[in-house]
Amino acid sequence: MTFLFRDASPSPGHGRAFCPQGSVVCIGAFDGLHLGHRALVGRAVERARALGVPAVALGFEPLPREFFAREARPPRLMLARAKVEGLRALGCEGVGLLRFNAALAAMPAEDFIRQVLVEQLAAHEVWVGPEFRFGKGRAGDLALLQAQGAALAASGRGFTAHEIAPVHVEGERVSSTRIRAALAAGEFVHAARLLGRPYAIGGRVVHGQQLGRTLGYPTANLRYGGKIPALRGIYATWVHGVGDAPWPSVSSFGTRPTVDGVEPLLEAHLFDFAGDLYGRRIEVEFVAKLRDEEKFPDLHSLVAQMHQDDAQARAILHQHEPQRAIA
Repeated sequence: MTFLFRDASPSPGHGRAFCPQGSVVCIGAFDGLHLGHRALVGRAVERARALGVPAVALGFEPLPREFFAREARPPRLMLARAKVEGLRALGCEGVGLLRFNAALAAMPAEDFIRQVLVEQLAAHEVWVGPEFRFGKGRAGDLALLQAQGAALAASGRGFTAHEIAPVHVEGERVSSTRIRAALAAGEFVHAARLLGRPYAIGGRVVHGQQLGRTLGYPTANLRYGGKIPALRGIYATWVHGVGDAPWPSVSSFGTRPTVDGVEPLLEAHLFDFAGDLYGRRIEVEFVAKLRDEEKFPDLHSLVAQMHQDDAQARAILHQHEPQRAIA
């Protein structure tokens, strides 16, 4: 049961309950599925199993912060498909991404509770993270959820609402904001501690300009869905999903200024690989940052730097074991 990019308020006569037997719902942005998100989802799944109803994770697309900051959108840790796959792997039978648009931003919190949590999901329990806010003007909070749930009890449509405690790692509160900062600084070990796994980006390999092939460095290319990535530069990486073991590689993530690129593109050059990866789903695990993206005066200078990047990435990966299997 996955309902993507659905309006929170269905058209008259077209609404339907996704969970007529009831559900346990957890709500959040879930960007990155870090240890805090995993604690929230884990609690909801545990309670759903106890009650014998589906666990449903409810998120938003685009993220509310992306909607409200269109001119300076925040970086994304994870694209929608990876988020859905990750939430289902954590035990959610249902995953919903509500289309966050002007209508949803203007929806009063009470209407969101009635239309989504009660009418569409028949929630028995609702679980949220620390300091969760929702609804027009961010007026909805845990107290409102609890009050509305109790008020509906007499009609048999009530629910209870709960908040999980913040998750800390080595005294630091886990958050997507902190993970974005760690990735931007090339602090991959730190980011992995907060995520609970190494940072990686997955997707289906697409055709590029094939310039790398003519320069002696063919790449497997992944698009980033028009979103703003949390990191840019040249990296030592492992590619999962190609062979029986992760494949060593050097990857560029950015807009390719030397060749006047625009859209962020993740380009992974797999060392000593021969084969066609177009259409294959792969995952790129980031190990170490080699340098920032740079505009070179000509292709000859670019290739000379690529030789150096190749040698440096090989040396780093020779001393680093891959940590992540493709999801």
